[in-house]
Amino acid sequence: MSNKAKSVSELMNLTPEGRYDYMVEQVKAEKTIWTLQDQDGCVMLTTEDEDCIPMWPSEETAALWAVDEWKECEPLAIPLSEFQERWVSGMEDDDLFIAVFPVQEDLGVVIPPYEVNERLTPKSQAKH
Repeated sequence: MSNKAKSVSELMNLTPEGRYDYMVEQVKAEKTIWTLQDQDGCVMLTTEDEDCIPMWPSEETAALWAVDEWKECEPLAIPLSEFQERWVSGMEDDDLFIAVFPVQEDLGVVIPPYEVNERLTPKSQAKH
């Protein structure tokens, strides 16, 4: 069974690591990563230690976060090439982390952008 066949409710019940793996597969396949934005820019979340930008594998999963205090937000598609060329270094410069595929009750894996980028880069292109 391919991951494409998973329903949104099945995805919501995956472990944080499972959602991370799924997001990597989907972003590689679709060449797009998703976040949320409002009139002020991208949504930011704060954990005890890090400021982070939440990212999702699809418009549908990003939109699920846009409730309550986030209801004015809209999904923003980021082409994979733009994410790798501009976002990763920009987020690193600003000490921002990525909250990978958060769901309402669980922020998910919070990691540095370069770690997500390493998983998204085909081994043949990875810098040694």
